[in-house]
Amino acid sequence: MGAINAVTDLSVEDGIAIITINNPPVNALGHAVREGIVQAMHKANADAAVQAVVLICEGRTFHAGADITEFGKPPKSPWLPEVVTEIENMSKPTVAAIHGTALGGGLEVALGCHYRVAVPSAKCGLPEVHLGLLPGAGGTQRLPRVVGPEQALAMVTSGAHIDAKTANAAGLIDEIVPEGSLRASAIAFAKKVVAEKRPLKKVRDMNDKVEAARGKPEIFADFRKANARKFRGFLAPEYNIRTIEAAVNLPFDEGMKVERTLFQELMGGIQSAAQRYVFFAEREVWKIPDVPADTPTLPIAKVGIIGAGTMGGGIAMNFANVGIPVTIVETKQEALERGLGVIRKNYETTAKRGKLKPEDVEKRMGLLSGTLELEKLADCDLVIEAVFENMDVKKDVFGKLDKIVKQGAILASNTSYLNVDEIASATKRPEWVIGLHFFSPANVMRLLEVVRGEKTSKQVVATAMQLAKKIGKIGVLVGVCHGFVGNRMLAARQAQAQAMLLEGAMPWDVDKPLYDFGMPMGPFAMGDLAGLDIGWSKEASKSSTVREVLCEMDRRGQKTGAGFYDYDEQRNAKPSPVTEKVIKDFAAKAGVTPRQISEQEILERCIYPMINEGAKILEEKIAIRPSDIDIVWINGYGWPVYRGGPMFYADTVGLANVVAKLKEYGPKLGADFKISPLLEKLAAEGKKFQDLK
Repeated sequence: MGAINAVTDLSVEDGIAIITINNPPVNALGHAVREGIVQAMHKANADAAVQAVVLICEGRTFHAGADITEFGKPPKSPWLPEVVTEIENMSKPTVAAIHGTALGGGLEVALGCHYRVAVPSAKCGLPEVHLGLLPGAGGTQRLPRVVGPEQALAMVTSGAHIDAKTANAAGLIDEIVPEGSLRASAIAFAKKVVAEKRPLKKVRDMNDKVEAARGKPEIFADFRKANARKFRGFLAPEYNIRTIEAAVNLPFDEGMKVERTLFQELMGGIQSAAQRYVFFAEREVWKIPDVPADTPTLPIAKVGIIGAGTMGGGIAMNFANVGIPVTIVETKQEALERGLGVIRKNYETTAKRGKLKPEDVEKRMGLLSGTLELEKLADCDLVIEAVFENMDVKKDVFGKLDKIVKQGAILASNTSYLNVDEIASATKRPEWVIGLHFFSPANVMRLLEVVRGEKTSKQVVATAMQLAKKIGKIGVLVGVCHGFVGNRMLAARQAQAQAMLLEGAMPWDVDKPLYDFGMPMGPFAMGDLAGLDIGWSKEASKSSTVREVLCEMDRRGQKTGAGFYDYDEQRNAKPSPVTEKVIKDFAAKAGVTPRQISEQEILERCIYPMINEGAKILEEKIAIRPSDIDIVWINGYGWPVYRGGPMFYADTVGLANVVAKLKEYGPKLGADFKISPLLEKLAAEGKKFQDLK
């Protein structure tokens, strides 16, 4: 038999045909793989000596999905639904032999087989929802027939993987076979199927589980209700639910038509385009043009953190989570004990939820040690300061670190705004200084802005990026400017939000369109959550802004039960008459006649200046590429992934429209507002940010 094509091999052992796919790295179901499977199945079917077929993959995994590079292109025959049908219609038993992951199209191929075996470490899932899609090769029709509609709903809307044990209990895997002997065990299983004359189990004909759910619309109603908050704004989860409903209520072929229609609708829509863009952007972010992938990195075996507050404690947890010991420095014993106590409480809460074993809590706490002496950081490979956001304080800390910490160690600042080059100037080793801007809560948020100073060495940059990956962050390399990428763009939005308060909009008027757009909350709700007194000083306060007045009234946000909004005991927000009066008094003092501001204007005035600032960031080479800016906003500020980030969103709106609106709002945007020349140039040329290379 031998090779079918470059990625497919067919051999026969003792009456069992073995189709082996080898398409590294993840055996994606590209055209050559699909073609190879179909041709091999035809050969095996036609060979009288073959009694059963085993489909297996070389390398680290079974088929881990479709070939994403083919998305959006015309399908080449045989396309995946045809492949699955070919397998299902074989006149001889077919067995999928699964190791690694059977994901997306890979699981759909396995569901086309009559039987499935897997090693204990294998995982199965249909993660298409993460790309704004649904399984398009019968996955939504076959899965509920095997595992039942409830489990199918959970799997297709979350994209979560299930392990082999769970899959076996649900009926998705027929037998778990020993690790390391998948091929031999799959052949033995196929022989057993033949010897016992087991039927050809076509999943499409298994109706018991879907029929049991028929006439029970509450299954779907309850599921939608329970997940409404999580699915807010996304189309794909709802479309996935509809396909499972079709599997329950319609014959198989009718359900397949529903799946196909809804799949094509999603594939042609902006949401899936945005989510696929983000998928690639998250991979692109690690590529730094002048720092090659083979740049040597420094070993980080011990980390020091200055500050045991919210940020310092959260940062420390990231390193303890991956087994790196951390020394935390504070100025006062009670602050140190409080910080370590908060970390322990965080870990214990995670353990109570079953996401951590009690012994893991102790193991991680055992990696953390506290001290009041900076000298204890002398032998650290990386020291991160998380002290008060004040340049003099930070320079003082770095000056001391320069004298204490061993040569060859990285000195990092968690500053969110300040000039990393100025901080580095307090040392005699600026090439070893870098910004590591974690986002709060630092143990939860995925984003890490890695701030490259003018003199930061390439080795330090490469180490920081590698470390970001190790601690489970998505690292985005940015340059030095006030606020870097995320906070600089946020400032542009905040300026407009504040301006509109004095023009007649209330905080809740501004927040609503941004929440409806898909943000987790609007700027004023966000201010209340963070605390309005961040950066506010009672002694220096002069009642010069709405925020200052609110802080002076002890309305400092959720923590005091009142800020821009009023809060009840459960921290539910409601519009505040007190805030309304403060704002109206300010407007009257400024001689402004309040006006009604439309939701469209609010949205455009908040978002378009951000896009403009993003264009300036690109002009100044603060960000490497537009997609890096989008990754910052999606992972650090909750920008809805289905809108692809501010720069991608600008492309969908049309840059000419963005420029026209900014010109229209011109006088309201402030005396210092200037449209980015890059934005104007791209708009005039009919180009997109995505055209920038």
